[in-house]
Amino acid sequence: MKALKTIICFVALTGLVAIAVAQELTINKGPFKPTKESLKNYRYPKWFQDAKFGIWAHWGPQAVPRQGDWYAKKMYEENSDVYKYHLAHYGHPSKFGYKDIIPLWKAQNWDPEKLMKLYKRAGAKYFVSMASHHDNFFLWNSKINRWNAVQMGPKKDVVGLWQEAAKKQGLKFGLSEHLAASYTWFQTAHLADTSGLYKGIPYDGNDPANQDLYHSKAAPDDRQWLTNNPEYYKKYFNNVKELVDTYHPDLLYSDSQLPFGEIGQSMLANFYNGNKAFHRGEMTAVYTCKQPSQGMWAQDLERGVQDSISPYPWQTDTSIGDWYYRTGQRYKSATDIIQMLTDIVSKNGNLLINIVQTPEGDLEPDMLATLDKIGTWIDVNGEGIYGSRPWKIYGEGPSTIKANQKKGHFGGLSDESKFTATDIRFTTKGKQLYAFLLDVPSKSIKITSLGKAAKITSQKIKSVSILGLKQAVKWKQENDALVIVMPEKLPDWKVLGIKVELN
Repeated sequence: MKALKTIICFVALTGLVAIAVAQELTINKGPFKPTKESLKNYRYPKWFQDAKFGIWAHWGPQAVPRQGDWYAKKMYEENSDVYKYHLAHYGHPSKFGYKDIIPLWKAQNWDPEKLMKLYKRAGAKYFVSMASHHDNFFLWNSKINRWNAVQMGPKKDVVGLWQEAAKKQGLKFGLSEHLAASYTWFQTAHLADTSGLYKGIPYDGNDPANQDLYHSKAAPDDRQWLTNNPEYYKKYFNNVKELVDTYHPDLLYSDSQLPFGEIGQSMLANFYNGNKAFHRGEMTAVYTCKQPSQGMWAQDLERGVQDSISPYPWQTDTSIGDWYYRTGQRYKSATDIIQMLTDIVSKNGNLLINIVQTPEGDLEPDMLATLDKIGTWIDVNGEGIYGSRPWKIYGEGPSTIKANQKKGHFGGLSDESKFTATDIRFTTKGKQLYAFLLDVPSKSIKITSLGKAAKITSQKIKSVSILGLKQAVKWKQENDALVIVMPEKLPDWKVLGIKVELN
Protein backbone atom coordinates (compact mmCIF):
# COMPACT_ATOMS: atom_id res chain seq x y z
CA MET A 1 0.00 0.00 0.00
CA LYS A 2 2.85 2.35 0.86
CA ALA A 3 4.51 1.65 -2.51
CA LEU A 4 1.23 2.35 -4.31
CA LYS A 5 0.84 5.67 -2.50
CA THR A 6 4.40 6.56 -3.46
CA ILE A 7 3.67 5.86 -7.14
CA ILE A 8 0.45 7.90 -7.03
CA CYS A 9 2.27 10.80 -5.40
CA PHE A 10 5.04 10.59 -8.01
CA VAL A 11 2.57 10.62 -10.92
CA ALA A 12 0.70 13.55 -9.40
CA LEU A 13 3.96 15.44 -8.81
CA THR A 14 5.10 14.74 -12.38
CA GLY A 15 1.78 16.07 -13.68
CA LEU A 16 2.17 19.26 -11.63
CA VAL A 17 5.70 19.72 -12.92
CA ALA A 18 4.45 19.20 -16.50
CA ILE A 19 1.83 21.91 -15.96
CA ALA A 20 4.51 24.24 -14.60
CA VAL A 21 6.75 23.55 -17.59
CA ALA A 22 3.84 24.13 -19.99
CA GLN A 23 3.23 27.56 -18.48
CA GLU A 24 6.78 28.57 -19.44
CA LEU A 25 6.44 27.62 -23.12
CA THR A 26 6.14 30.10 -25.96
CA ILE A 27 3.18 29.23 -28.16
CA ASN A 28 2.35 30.81 -31.51
CA LYS A 29 -0.52 33.27 -31.15
CA GLY A 30 -3.88 32.20 -32.50
CA PRO A 31 -7.29 30.78 -31.63
CA PHE A 32 -6.03 27.51 -30.15
CA LYS A 33 -5.11 27.26 -26.49
CA PRO A 34 -3.29 24.29 -24.91
CA THR A 35 -6.48 22.80 -23.51
CA LYS A 36 -8.70 19.96 -24.64
CA GLU A 37 -11.69 22.28 -24.72
CA SER A 38 -9.92 24.59 -27.17
CA LEU A 39 -8.44 21.80 -29.29
CA LYS A 40 -11.90 20.32 -29.77
CA ASN A 41 -12.63 23.34 -32.00
CA TYR A 42 -10.33 21.80 -34.60
CA ARG A 43 -11.84 21.08 -38.04
CA TYR A 44 -10.35 18.56 -40.46
CA PRO A 45 -9.14 20.20 -43.68
CA LYS A 46 -10.80 18.99 -46.86
CA TRP A 47 -7.46 18.08 -48.47
CA PHE A 48 -6.86 15.33 -45.92
CA GLN A 49 -10.38 13.92 -46.17
CA ASP A 50 -10.04 13.81 -49.97
CA ALA A 51 -6.41 12.68 -50.31
CA LYS A 52 -6.72 9.08 -49.01
CA PHE A 53 -3.18 8.01 -49.99
CA GLY A 54 0.20 9.23 -48.82
CA ILE A 55 3.80 8.00 -49.11
CA TRP A 56 6.34 8.20 -46.30
CA ALA A 57 10.15 8.26 -46.32
CA HIS A 58 11.05 6.51 -43.04
CA TRP A 59 14.74 6.97 -43.76
CA GLY A 60 17.97 7.98 -42.05
CA PRO A 61 21.38 6.79 -40.75
CA GLN A 62 19.93 3.55 -39.34
CA ALA A 63 19.63 2.28 -42.92
CA VAL A 64 23.43 2.23 -43.33
CA PRO A 65 24.15 -1.26 -41.88
CA ARG A 66 21.27 -2.75 -43.98
CA GLN A 67 19.95 -4.64 -40.96
CA GLY A 68 16.40 -3.34 -40.75
CA ASP A 69 14.68 -1.63 -37.86
CA TRP A 70 15.95 -0.05 -34.64
CA TYR A 71 19.66 -0.51 -35.33
CA ALA A 72 20.66 2.39 -33.07
CA LYS A 73 19.03 0.71 -30.08
CA LYS A 74 19.71 -2.95 -30.83
CA MET A 75 23.42 -2.48 -31.47
CA TYR A 76 23.75 -1.85 -27.72
CA GLU A 77 21.73 -4.92 -26.70
CA GLU A 78 24.39 -7.43 -25.72
CA ASN A 79 24.33 -10.72 -27.69
CA SER A 80 21.44 -9.64 -29.94
CA ASP A 81 21.85 -10.39 -33.65
CA VAL A 82 22.35 -6.70 -34.36
CA TYR A 83 24.95 -6.39 -31.59
CA LYS A 84 26.83 -9.35 -33.06
CA TYR A 85 26.64 -7.87 -36.55
CA HIS A 86 27.95 -4.54 -35.28
CA LEU A 87 30.79 -6.19 -33.41
CA ALA A 88 31.84 -8.14 -36.50
CA HIS A 89 31.58 -5.27 -39.00
CA TYR A 90 32.36 -2.11 -37.02
CA GLY A 91 33.83 -3.05 -33.66
CA HIS A 92 32.73 -2.87 -30.05
CA PRO A 93 30.12 -0.17 -29.21
CA SER A 94 32.40 1.24 -26.53
CA LYS A 95 34.75 2.27 -29.34
CA PHE A 96 32.57 2.49 -32.45
CA GLY A 97 29.09 3.60 -31.50
CA TYR A 98 26.05 4.92 -33.30
CA LYS A 99 27.65 8.36 -33.48
CA ASP A 100 30.20 6.73 -35.80
CA ILE A 101 27.51 5.22 -38.03
CA ILE A 102 26.06 8.67 -38.75
CA PRO A 103 29.01 9.92 -40.88
CA LEU A 104 28.69 6.80 -43.06
CA TRP A 105 25.24 7.90 -44.24
CA LYS A 106 26.05 9.80 -47.45
CA ALA A 107 22.73 9.42 -49.36
CA GLN A 108 24.79 9.82 -52.53
CA ASN A 109 22.12 8.46 -54.90
CA TRP A 110 19.22 10.38 -53.40
CA ASP A 111 17.24 12.36 -55.95
CA PRO A 112 14.17 13.80 -54.17
CA GLU A 113 12.67 15.31 -57.32
CA LYS A 114 12.89 12.04 -59.25
CA LEU A 115 11.37 10.08 -56.36
CA MET A 116 8.58 12.60 -55.85
CA LYS A 117 7.57 12.27 -59.49
CA LEU A 118 7.38 8.49 -58.98
CA TYR A 119 5.26 8.92 -55.86
CA LYS A 120 2.87 11.28 -57.61
CA ARG A 121 2.63 8.83 -60.51
CA ALA A 122 1.80 6.08 -58.00
CA GLY A 123 -1.16 8.14 -56.80
CA ALA A 124 0.09 9.75 -53.59
CA LYS A 125 -1.63 13.01 -52.69
CA TYR A 126 0.65 13.78 -49.78
CA PHE A 127 4.22 12.97 -48.82
CA VAL A 128 5.70 12.65 -45.33
CA SER A 129 9.39 12.99 -44.54
CA MET A 130 10.87 11.68 -41.35
CA ALA A 131 12.21 14.59 -39.32
CA SER A 132 13.90 12.57 -36.57
CA HIS A 133 13.63 8.97 -35.46
CA HIS A 134 14.24 7.73 -31.91
CA ASP A 135 17.96 8.05 -32.65
CA ASN A 136 17.69 11.81 -31.99
CA PHE A 137 19.38 12.61 -35.30
CA PHE A 138 17.61 15.51 -37.02
CA LEU A 139 17.07 15.49 -40.78
CA TRP A 140 16.49 19.24 -40.79
CA ASN A 141 18.72 22.28 -40.51
CA SER A 142 18.49 22.59 -36.75
CA LYS A 143 20.00 25.42 -34.77
CA ILE A 144 19.54 23.61 -31.45
CA ASN A 145 20.89 20.12 -32.20
CA ARG A 146 24.30 19.71 -33.82
CA TRP A 147 23.45 16.09 -34.66
CA ASN A 148 21.69 16.94 -37.89
CA ALA A 149 21.90 16.07 -41.59
CA VAL A 150 23.18 19.50 -42.62
CA GLN A 151 26.24 19.32 -40.38
CA MET A 152 26.81 15.54 -40.61
CA GLY A 153 26.22 12.59 -42.92
CA PRO A 154 24.83 13.76 -46.28
CA LYS A 155 25.28 17.41 -45.24
CA LYS A 156 21.95 18.31 -46.81
CA ASP A 157 18.70 19.68 -45.46
CA VAL A 158 16.81 16.45 -46.10
CA VAL A 159 13.48 17.82 -44.85
CA GLY A 160 13.85 21.03 -46.85
CA LEU A 161 14.73 19.24 -50.09
CA TRP A 162 11.86 16.76 -49.69
CA GLN A 163 9.49 19.65 -49.08
CA GLU A 164 10.68 21.54 -52.15
CA ALA A 165 10.20 18.44 -54.32
CA ALA A 166 6.70 17.80 -52.91
CA LYS A 167 5.62 21.37 -53.60
CA LYS A 168 6.80 21.10 -57.22
CA GLN A 169 4.59 18.05 -57.69
CA GLY A 170 1.60 19.64 -55.95
CA LEU A 171 1.63 17.23 -53.00
CA LYS A 172 0.79 18.22 -49.46
CA PHE A 173 3.81 17.86 -47.17
CA GLY A 174 4.09 16.24 -43.77
CA LEU A 175 6.74 15.49 -41.15
CA SER A 176 7.07 12.64 -38.66
CA GLU A 177 8.69 13.17 -35.29
CA HIS A 178 9.67 10.23 -33.10
CA LEU A 179 11.44 12.32 -30.47
CA ALA A 180 9.17 11.83 -27.48
CA ALA A 181 10.15 8.17 -27.17
CA SER A 182 13.86 8.72 -27.77
CA TYR A 183 14.66 9.57 -24.14
CA THR A 184 13.95 6.03 -22.93
CA TRP A 185 14.46 4.22 -26.26
CA PHE A 186 18.14 5.20 -26.43
CA GLN A 187 19.03 4.16 -22.88
CA THR A 188 20.71 0.98 -24.16
CA ALA A 189 23.63 3.21 -25.21
CA HIS A 190 24.38 3.76 -21.50
CA LEU A 191 24.88 0.04 -20.77
CA ALA A 192 27.99 -2.18 -20.82
CA ASP A 193 28.69 -5.82 -21.59
CA THR A 194 27.97 -8.13 -18.66
CA SER A 195 30.51 -10.75 -19.71
CA GLY A 196 33.38 -11.44 -22.06
CA LEU A 197 36.39 -9.39 -23.15
CA TYR A 198 34.63 -6.03 -22.75
CA LYS A 199 32.81 -6.81 -19.50
CA GLY A 200 31.99 -3.65 -17.56
CA ILE A 201 33.35 -1.26 -20.18
CA PRO A 202 30.65 1.40 -20.78
CA TYR A 203 29.29 1.92 -24.27
CA ASP A 204 29.91 5.28 -25.90
CA GLY A 205 26.55 6.64 -24.75
CA ASN A 206 28.12 7.18 -21.32
CA ASP A 207 30.67 9.66 -22.64
CA PRO A 208 29.61 13.17 -21.49
CA ALA A 209 30.68 14.52 -24.88
CA ASN A 210 27.90 12.50 -26.53
CA GLN A 211 25.03 13.26 -24.14
CA ASP A 212 23.35 15.61 -26.61
CA LEU A 213 22.85 12.62 -28.94
CA TYR A 214 22.21 9.74 -26.51
CA HIS A 215 20.56 11.82 -23.73
CA SER A 216 21.51 11.58 -20.08
CA LYS A 217 21.10 8.34 -18.18
CA ALA A 218 17.51 7.78 -17.10
CA ALA A 219 16.33 6.81 -13.64
CA PRO A 220 15.85 3.06 -13.06
CA ASP A 221 12.04 3.41 -13.10
CA ASP A 222 12.00 5.47 -16.32
CA ARG A 223 11.49 2.66 -18.83
CA GLN A 224 8.11 3.30 -20.48
CA TRP A 225 7.66 4.41 -24.11
CA LEU A 226 7.37 8.02 -22.92
CA THR A 227 9.75 9.30 -20.27
CA ASN A 228 8.46 10.42 -16.89
CA ASN A 229 11.33 12.89 -16.52
CA PRO A 230 9.98 16.48 -16.76
CA GLU A 231 13.48 17.75 -17.58
CA TYR A 232 13.00 16.40 -21.10
CA TYR A 233 9.58 17.91 -21.67
CA LYS A 234 10.68 21.45 -22.50
CA LYS A 235 13.47 20.12 -24.71
CA TYR A 236 10.93 18.06 -26.63
CA PHE A 237 8.62 21.04 -27.09
CA ASN A 238 11.41 23.31 -28.31
CA ASN A 239 12.65 20.72 -30.81
CA VAL A 240 9.20 20.24 -32.36
CA LYS A 241 8.51 23.97 -32.29
CA GLU A 242 11.70 24.65 -34.25
CA LEU A 243 10.66 21.99 -36.77
CA VAL A 244 7.10 23.17 -37.44
CA ASP A 245 7.88 26.90 -37.20
CA THR A 246 10.66 26.48 -39.78
CA TYR A 247 8.93 24.26 -42.35
CA HIS A 248 5.19 24.83 -41.71
CA PRO A 249 4.12 21.30 -42.70
CA ASP A 250 0.55 20.41 -43.61
CA LEU A 251 0.78 17.27 -41.47
CA LEU A 252 2.67 16.40 -38.30
CA TYR A 253 2.95 12.80 -37.04
CA SER A 254 4.00 11.74 -33.54
CA ASP A 255 5.09 8.16 -32.92
CA SER A 256 3.23 7.97 -29.63
CA GLN A 257 0.09 9.16 -27.96
CA LEU A 258 -0.10 12.94 -27.59
CA PRO A 259 3.14 13.33 -25.58
CA PHE A 260 3.49 14.57 -22.04
CA GLY A 261 0.01 15.87 -21.21
CA GLU A 262 -0.09 19.66 -21.12
CA ILE A 263 3.24 19.88 -22.98
CA GLY A 264 1.74 17.93 -25.88
CA GLN A 265 -1.33 20.16 -25.86
CA SER A 266 0.99 23.18 -26.01
CA MET A 267 2.92 21.63 -28.90
CA LEU A 268 -0.33 20.99 -30.77
CA ALA A 269 -1.76 24.47 -30.17
CA ASN A 270 1.54 25.92 -31.37
CA PHE A 271 1.38 23.82 -34.58
CA TYR A 272 -2.26 24.64 -35.32
CA ASN A 273 -1.86 28.38 -34.67
CA GLY A 274 1.36 28.60 -36.66
CA ASN A 275 -0.18 26.78 -39.61
CA LYS A 276 -3.27 29.00 -39.60
CA ALA A 277 -1.15 32.17 -39.52
CA PHE A 278 1.23 30.91 -42.21
CA HIS A 279 -1.71 30.20 -44.53
CA ARG A 280 -3.36 33.56 -43.73
CA GLY A 281 -6.28 32.10 -41.89
CA GLU A 282 -6.92 29.04 -44.05
CA MET A 283 -5.75 26.13 -41.92
CA THR A 284 -4.25 23.05 -43.61
CA ALA A 285 -2.89 21.41 -40.45
CA VAL A 286 -3.41 17.72 -39.67
CA TYR A 287 -1.88 16.13 -36.58
CA THR A 288 -1.74 12.36 -36.19
CA CYS A 289 -0.84 10.39 -33.09
CA LYS A 290 -1.63 6.98 -31.63
CA GLN A 291 -4.57 7.97 -29.47
CA PRO A 292 -8.33 8.28 -30.08
CA SER A 293 -8.87 11.81 -31.33
CA GLN A 294 -12.29 12.99 -30.07
CA GLY A 295 -12.05 15.33 -33.05
CA MET A 296 -8.84 17.06 -31.90
CA TRP A 297 -6.57 15.33 -34.46
CA ALA A 298 -6.53 12.28 -36.77
CA GLN A 299 -5.89 9.05 -34.88
CA ASP A 300 -3.04 6.99 -36.34
CA LEU A 301 -3.00 3.18 -36.25
CA GLU A 302 0.44 1.69 -36.83
CA ARG A 303 0.16 -1.47 -38.94
CA GLY A 304 -3.50 -1.60 -38.02
CA VAL A 305 -6.93 -0.61 -39.35
CA GLN A 306 -10.30 0.35 -37.91
CA ASP A 307 -12.95 -2.34 -37.50
CA SER A 308 -15.79 -0.01 -38.49
CA ILE A 309 -16.53 3.38 -40.03
CA SER A 310 -14.96 6.05 -37.84
CA PRO A 311 -16.87 9.31 -37.33
CA TYR A 312 -13.51 11.09 -37.52
CA PRO A 313 -10.95 10.93 -40.33
CA TRP A 314 -8.03 8.70 -39.32
CA GLN A 315 -4.86 7.17 -40.78
CA THR A 316 -3.08 3.84 -41.01
CA ASP A 317 0.68 4.09 -41.12
CA THR A 318 2.55 1.02 -42.30
CA SER A 319 5.53 0.02 -44.40
CA ILE A 320 5.92 -1.93 -47.61
CA GLY A 321 8.54 -3.96 -45.72
CA ASP A 322 10.71 -3.25 -42.67
CA TRP A 323 10.77 0.38 -41.61
CA TYR A 324 14.46 0.62 -42.55
CA TYR A 325 16.33 -1.07 -45.36
CA ARG A 326 17.32 -4.68 -44.73
CA THR A 327 19.15 -6.87 -47.20
CA GLY A 328 16.88 -9.56 -48.61
CA GLN A 329 13.64 -8.37 -47.03
CA ARG A 330 10.27 -9.21 -48.59
CA TYR A 331 7.89 -6.46 -49.59
CA LYS A 332 4.13 -6.18 -49.79
CA SER A 333 2.78 -6.57 -53.32
CA ALA A 334 0.82 -3.93 -55.21
CA THR A 335 -2.31 -6.02 -54.62
CA ASP A 336 -1.67 -6.10 -50.86
CA ILE A 337 -1.41 -2.31 -50.79
CA ILE A 338 -4.47 -1.72 -52.99
CA GLN A 339 -6.60 -4.08 -50.88
CA MET A 340 -5.46 -2.28 -47.76
CA LEU A 341 -6.15 1.13 -49.29
CA THR A 342 -9.73 0.29 -50.30
CA ASP A 343 -10.48 -1.27 -46.91
CA ILE A 344 -9.16 1.80 -45.08
CA VAL A 345 -10.91 4.34 -47.31
CA SER A 346 -14.24 2.52 -46.87
CA LYS A 347 -13.91 3.21 -43.12
CA ASN A 348 -13.15 6.95 -43.47
CA GLY A 349 -9.37 6.53 -43.27
CA ASN A 350 -6.18 7.35 -45.16
CA LEU A 351 -3.24 5.07 -45.91
CA LEU A 352 0.29 6.36 -45.32
CA ILE A 353 2.84 3.80 -46.50
CA ASN A 354 6.60 3.83 -46.13
CA ILE A 355 8.50 3.07 -49.33
CA VAL A 356 11.83 1.61 -48.21
CA GLN A 357 14.90 3.44 -49.53
CA THR A 358 18.42 2.06 -49.65
CA PRO A 359 20.96 3.89 -47.46
CA GLU A 360 22.23 5.48 -50.68
CA GLY A 361 18.78 6.95 -51.23
CA ASP A 362 17.40 5.12 -54.26
CA LEU A 363 14.78 2.38 -54.67
CA GLU A 364 15.24 -1.25 -55.64
CA PRO A 365 13.74 -2.50 -58.96
CA ASP A 366 10.93 -4.48 -57.31
CA MET A 367 9.92 -1.36 -55.40
CA LEU A 368 9.73 0.59 -58.65
CA ALA A 369 7.60 -2.13 -60.25
CA THR A 370 5.18 -2.10 -57.31
CA LEU A 371 4.77 1.67 -57.45
CA ASP A 372 4.09 1.45 -61.18
CA LYS A 373 1.35 -1.16 -60.64
CA ILE A 374 -0.31 0.92 -57.94
CA GLY A 375 -0.25 3.95 -60.23
CA THR A 376 -1.79 1.98 -63.09
CA TRP A 377 -4.63 0.82 -60.84
CA ILE A 378 -5.27 4.27 -59.39
CA ASP A 379 -5.36 5.87 -62.84
CA VAL A 380 -8.53 3.88 -63.51
CA ASN A 381 -10.01 3.28 -60.06
CA GLY A 382 -9.05 6.52 -58.33
CA GLU A 383 -12.45 8.07 -58.97
CA GLY A 384 -13.86 5.75 -56.30
CA ILE A 385 -11.00 6.59 -53.88
CA TYR A 386 -10.10 10.29 -54.02
CA GLY A 387 -12.72 12.62 -52.57
CA SER A 388 -14.95 9.69 -51.62
CA ARG A 389 -16.75 9.20 -48.34
CA PRO A 390 -17.96 6.09 -46.50
CA TRP A 391 -21.31 4.60 -47.49
CA LYS A 392 -23.95 3.42 -45.03
CA ILE A 393 -21.84 0.30 -44.35
CA TYR A 394 -18.17 -0.17 -45.13
CA GLY A 395 -18.43 -3.61 -46.71
CA GLU A 396 -19.50 -7.22 -46.73
CA GLY A 397 -17.85 -10.63 -46.87
CA PRO A 398 -15.82 -12.92 -44.59
CA SER A 399 -13.30 -10.27 -43.54
CA THR A 400 -16.04 -8.08 -42.04
CA ILE A 401 -16.34 -10.62 -39.21
CA LYS A 402 -14.07 -9.00 -36.63
CA ALA A 403 -13.32 -12.19 -34.71
CA ASN A 404 -11.56 -13.63 -37.75
CA GLN A 405 -9.04 -10.81 -38.02
CA LYS A 406 -5.80 -10.46 -36.11
CA LYS A 407 -5.16 -7.38 -34.03
CA GLY A 408 -2.75 -4.72 -35.21
CA HIS A 409 0.46 -3.91 -33.40
CA PHE A 410 -0.70 -0.55 -32.07
CA GLY A 411 -4.48 -0.74 -32.11
CA GLY A 412 -7.26 -1.80 -34.45
CA LEU A 413 -7.21 -4.85 -36.67
CA SER A 414 -4.11 -6.13 -38.44
CA ASP A 415 -3.31 -4.55 -41.81
CA GLU A 416 -2.30 -8.02 -43.09
CA SER A 417 -5.77 -9.54 -43.45
CA LYS A 418 -6.31 -11.98 -46.31
CA PHE A 419 -9.19 -11.13 -48.60
CA THR A 420 -11.34 -13.17 -50.96
CA ALA A 421 -13.49 -12.42 -54.01
CA THR A 422 -16.56 -12.13 -51.79
CA ASP A 423 -14.94 -9.41 -49.68
CA ILE A 424 -16.35 -6.10 -50.90
CA ARG A 425 -15.69 -2.51 -49.78
CA PHE A 426 -17.94 0.47 -50.48
CA THR A 427 -17.25 4.16 -51.05
CA THR A 428 -19.55 6.86 -52.31
CA LYS A 429 -19.27 10.19 -54.10
CA GLY A 430 -22.38 12.08 -55.14
CA LYS A 431 -24.84 9.68 -56.76
CA GLN A 432 -22.08 7.17 -57.42
CA LEU A 433 -21.59 4.12 -55.26
CA TYR A 434 -18.34 2.18 -55.69
CA ALA A 435 -18.04 -1.47 -54.71
CA PHE A 436 -14.47 -2.76 -54.72
CA LEU A 437 -14.10 -6.53 -55.04
CA LEU A 438 -10.93 -7.36 -53.13
CA ASP A 439 -10.13 -10.36 -55.32
CA VAL A 440 -11.26 -11.52 -58.77
CA PRO A 441 -14.49 -13.57 -58.72
CA SER A 442 -14.87 -16.58 -61.04
CA LYS A 443 -18.02 -16.04 -63.12
CA SER A 444 -20.34 -13.78 -61.20
CA ILE A 445 -20.53 -11.83 -57.98
CA LYS A 446 -23.42 -11.28 -55.62
CA ILE A 447 -23.51 -8.03 -53.66
CA THR A 448 -26.03 -8.82 -50.94
CA SER A 449 -26.04 -5.29 -49.53
CA LEU A 450 -27.63 -4.13 -52.80
CA GLY A 451 -30.37 -6.75 -52.95
CA LYS A 452 -33.95 -5.49 -52.96
CA ALA A 453 -34.61 -7.03 -49.56
CA ALA A 454 -31.50 -5.54 -47.96
CA LYS A 455 -33.16 -2.12 -47.51
CA ILE A 456 -29.79 -0.50 -46.85
CA THR A 457 -30.61 2.15 -49.43
CA SER A 458 -33.93 3.30 -50.89
CA GLN A 459 -32.24 4.52 -54.08
CA LYS A 460 -32.76 2.51 -57.24
CA ILE A 461 -29.86 1.21 -59.33
CA LYS A 462 -29.61 3.04 -62.65
CA SER A 463 -26.50 1.42 -64.12
CA VAL A 464 -23.58 -0.86 -63.28
CA SER A 465 -20.11 -0.84 -64.86
CA ILE A 466 -16.61 -2.13 -64.18
CA LEU A 467 -13.94 0.55 -64.00
CA GLY A 468 -11.41 0.01 -66.76
CA LEU A 469 -13.81 -1.80 -69.10
CA LYS A 470 -15.63 -0.13 -72.00
CA GLN A 471 -18.03 -3.00 -72.66
CA ALA A 472 -21.41 -3.22 -70.97
CA VAL A 473 -21.84 -5.50 -67.98
CA LYS A 474 -24.76 -7.86 -67.43
CA TRP A 475 -26.43 -7.31 -64.09
CA LYS A 476 -29.71 -7.84 -62.29
CA GLN A 477 -31.00 -6.65 -58.95
CA GLU A 478 -32.63 -9.64 -57.34
CA ASN A 479 -34.31 -9.85 -53.98
CA ASP A 480 -31.26 -11.19 -52.13
CA ALA A 481 -28.45 -9.50 -54.07
CA LEU A 482 -27.23 -7.44 -56.99
CA VAL A 483 -25.87 -10.11 -59.35
CA ILE A 484 -23.13 -9.09 -61.78
CA VAL A 485 -21.91 -11.45 -64.50
CA MET A 486 -18.16 -11.16 -64.98
CA PRO A 487 -16.98 -10.67 -68.59
CA GLU A 488 -14.34 -13.08 -69.88
CA LYS A 489 -11.81 -10.27 -70.28
CA LEU A 490 -11.20 -8.26 -67.10
CA PRO A 491 -8.70 -5.52 -66.24
CA ASP A 492 -5.21 -6.73 -65.41
CA TRP A 493 -5.44 -6.39 -61.63
CA LYS A 494 -7.08 -8.28 -58.79
CA VAL A 495 -9.05 -5.53 -57.05
CA LEU A 496 -11.99 -4.69 -59.32
CA GLY A 497 -13.87 -1.42 -59.02
CA ILE A 498 -17.62 -1.67 -59.66
CA LYS A 499 -19.38 1.65 -60.34
CA VAL A 500 -23.05 1.67 -59.39
CA GLU A 501 -25.05 4.73 -60.43
CA LEU A 502 -28.02 5.37 -58.17
CA ASN A 503 -31.13 7.44 -58.87
